[in-house]
Amino acid sequence: MLERLNQALDHLEDRLDQDIDMAEVARIAAVPEYHLRRLFSALAGMPLPAYVRRRRMTLAGAEVLAGELTLLDIAVRYGYGSGEAFARAFRSVHGIGPGEARRTGAVLTAQPRMSFRVVVEGSTSMRYRIVEKEPFRVAGRKTTVPLVHDGVNAAAMAHVESLDARTITQMKELRGVREPEGILSAFVYPTGSREEGADADFWVGVATRPATTTGEPGPPGDLDALGDLEALDVPAGTWAVFDHHGAYPSAVQELWHDVFTLWFPSNPYTSRPGPELLRTSPVDVGSSTGFQLWIPVERTLDPSRLPSNT
Repeated sequence: MLERLNQALDHLEDRLDQDIDMAEVARIAAVPEYHLRRLFSALAGMPLPAYVRRRRMTLAGAEVLAGELTLLDIAVRYGYGSGEAFARAFRSVHGIGPGEARRTGAVLTAQPRMSFRVVVEGSTSMRYRIVEKEPFRVAGRKTTVPLVHDGVNAAAMAHVESLDARTITQMKELRGVREPEGILSAFVYPTGSREEGADADFWVGVATRPATTTGEPGPPGDLDALGDLEALDVPAGTWAVFDHHGAYPSAVQELWHDVFTLWFPSNPYTSRPGPELLRTSPVDVGSSTGFQLWIPVERTLDPSRLPSNT
């Protein structure tokens, strides 16, 4: 998979001064575009569009300092329809506008070209199983939190602590599926970015039955039974379920990272749209606990068996 990903990055690099078709980049990587964006973000620590912008501004910065083209010519060359839009993108990367950079010969920031290579890791085994699930819904309470890759997510913790006993009881009464069981956390990424600080929808709730479509009263978990809780409808699909044990929250964060950087490149699955679910028991920070991580996946062909695009 890493070889295919590097081929996709080579393709992208050759088109930094053109419109980039991300669907074609994903085809070369032999994964769905959704998975490509998530995998790149996990491996590189930044969203793919941010990497493209930084690479473009790195090349544009060299041309700005060279002084051979007008700033508008450089803007058009790298896909910006106006000098103002180009200046905003340039400043976001270099911390200075292109005109001032040219006048002063400023020191600019370079985004190196990326490539991925195999590092011998994986000495810790990852216990997982594949589960096919019918549609269900998460009934609970939602807020928006910034992603935190290392340490306590204070916003997420504050949301959990804001739930009163009545709300928790209401959630437990709605439990209507065998698994995932218990009180869950669910993360949804509206922008697709997994970068530190990016916004994520954070749910605390329970997995319950989907709403009926007949309009007639149904079993617990139907829309009428939710009360003042919110509902996140989850379609049928395949899930990779990881069981692990370790210190909270560091072991959870390490497993989440390893799933995208080690497990996916080594297994014939890609991620698919859907919430990522975490089941764990309330513990003090640093205490050891067991937990279960549910990642929505779909099976794919082994990329090494696919025909080359070159």
